[in-house]
Amino acid sequence: MNSSRTTPPARAELPVLPDASCSAGPLTGGMGAAEATELARVLKALADPARLRLLSLIADSPTAAACACDLTEPLGLSQPTVSHHLKVLVDAGFLDRDKRGVWAWYSLVPGALQRAVAGVPGVAELSPA
Repeated sequence: MNSSRTTPPARAELPVLPDASCSAGPLTGGMGAAEATELARVLKALADPARLRLLSLIADSPTAAACACDLTEPLGLSQPTVSHHLKVLVDAGFLDRDKRGVWAWYSLVPGALQRAVAGVPGVAELSPA
């Protein structure tokens, strides 16, 4: 058992308010309830390892599209499970579905991932200019 502890990194000091009150004032702006609910739904679609793998498999395919039939083996999941995950990604706006005969082909929606991440409050302030 290793009992050594590491010191946490130094944190920037919080500013001291002139009147030593606990509040900097009323918090305004921010995300509304409906906007937060929608963003949570979109981000929840990404919060699954199988769905992230599906996006990466489709993005990495030579044609930037993939047939649902080709996605079951790499994931090691059943066809109904893969179809469910693909539907969630389509409903969240990350994938387009194109029916070709009896086969369903999926492709990435351009910019969808960037728009989802940009919707997270404070992301713009964290991104390097």
